[in-house]
Amino acid sequence: MSDVIIIGGGHNGLTCAAYLASTGLKVTVLERRAVVGGAAVTEEFHPGFRNSVASYTVSLLNPKVIRDLELHRHGLKVVERKMANFLPLDGDHFFVGDGRTQAETARFSTKDAERLPAYWDRLDAIADVLRELVIQTPPNLVEGSLREAIPELIKSAVLGRKLSRLDLTAKRDLLALFSQSAGDWLDGWFESDPIKAAYGFDGVVGNYASPYTPGSAYVLLHHVFGEVNGKKGAWGHAIGGMGAITGAMAACCRERGVQIRTDTSVAEVLTEKGRAVGVVTASGETLRARAVVSNLHPQRLFQKLVDPAVQPRDFVERIDRYRSGSATFRMNVALSELPSFTVAPGPGDHMTGGIIIAPTMAYMERAYDDCRARGWSTEPIVEMLIPSTLDDSLAPAGQHVASLFCQHVAPQLPGGRSWDDHREEVADLMIATVDKHAPGFARSVLGRQVLSPLDLERTFGLVNGDIMHGRLSLDQLFLARPVLGAGDYRTPVKGLYQCGSGTHPGGGVTGAPGHNAAAEILKDVRRRRV
Repeated sequence: MSDVIIIGGGHNGLTCAAYLASTGLKVTVLERRAVVGGAAVTEEFHPGFRNSVASYTVSLLNPKVIRDLELHRHGLKVVERKMANFLPLDGDHFFVGDGRTQAETARFSTKDAERLPAYWDRLDAIADVLRELVIQTPPNLVEGSLREAIPELIKSAVLGRKLSRLDLTAKRDLLALFSQSAGDWLDGWFESDPIKAAYGFDGVVGNYASPYTPGSAYVLLHHVFGEVNGKKGAWGHAIGGMGAITGAMAACCRERGVQIRTDTSVAEVLTEKGRAVGVVTASGETLRARAVVSNLHPQRLFQKLVDPAVQPRDFVERIDRYRSGSATFRMNVALSELPSFTVAPGPGDHMTGGIIIAPTMAYMERAYDDCRARGWSTEPIVEMLIPSTLDDSLAPAGQHVASLFCQHVAPQLPGGRSWDDHREEVADLMIATVDKHAPGFARSVLGRQVLSPLDLERTFGLVNGDIMHGRLSLDQLFLARPVLGAGDYRTPVKGLYQCGSGTHPGGGVTGAPGHNAAAEILKDVRRRRV
């Protein structure tokens, strides 16, 4: 019998397992697929070509998790992009990062270039405070005794002190970022299209919305929490792909005594007298434990694995209304050669960054409107990364692999159509979109891996293809993620916890939910509540 069973061997499940096992608890991780890592895996998708299959870039992985799990000792190496982003424009280009952003912006607006340092400073002031909150459990609403309420009141007071460190300007910015659209936020700062497009893209990444949808400013903020090798706001690449992260986590787990079982699907969370006491696998095996932890999307847990009779009625209704869908279409392509862009031909540092085909906020808004009407954008948003420019282990010499992160596509197609019937048609469109800016790109494609929203759900359990395990909207954030009253990684079912991206702080390869959930489970172990 294990002390703890963790359902799902994604990066948060592995993180949670490693922390729990470090205290001597006997931990078992059950993974449905043949390989651990969840959406952070590296696989060969064409003979001789390997790439990160779903998640594809590094920044949000929390430095405390990296240190505590000794991921570098277990083989993880992350290198920074030589340039953050490159936007092909109509007859021009825009480079972000590598000390060039301000000079690039000045080509389009001297006023915007002059405002950039103030923009960075004010965004950083908020991001620094929120970075601390990422690896802390939110205060939770409780209906029990004063004894149960006191710890939550203390958490609220600590949170208040942290936010009080912000000056009035920063507090006003924080309110704007939590309530406004990315477009409104950026329009208040800048006048030129390229800089607004470069930063506005972060407001729609994994977000089925227009950049002018209220709340998208927070999604923008969510993507600036990160750092690479101590450099705040930087983006990088894990040598060997994203599977190198979860591979290092799995090595840490095994070193600490965690049992990891692959090809083991869970069919039911076993409950007795309203308490989780283990699981039943799809093969009929019963495994018992003092506590069960889910790394799954909240709806997959509570709608499919937990008996509704042991869940409060209102909780069931709230979970049913939990919103997911990030309008994401993922592709990996094997290339015979490096693409060359008309506005920035040949190789260069810009080929190591995120290549964003979305030249204006208006373009992004049209893509959203078009998708809502027909099921996908005829002029889609495409971010392409070519990780083989930084990591020659991914492709044969002289050849390359590229990740295409494409939006907007409807999680469910209108008119009852299936993604199985339209997957390749939309994949062709995405390739053609890149080819318009880099002639010959389509001809260089040797092979491709295509993942529609339906494929992302089938393969990785991402409901409606949502890479965030639920929308990052104000009603699904912090202590309300996934449901108000269950924001501290505990659930209404005693002995059952959550540690996935459907909990605070949300999506991205952060390890933070796994870190925080482990801390709460260990508190309950010490208090003999499990």
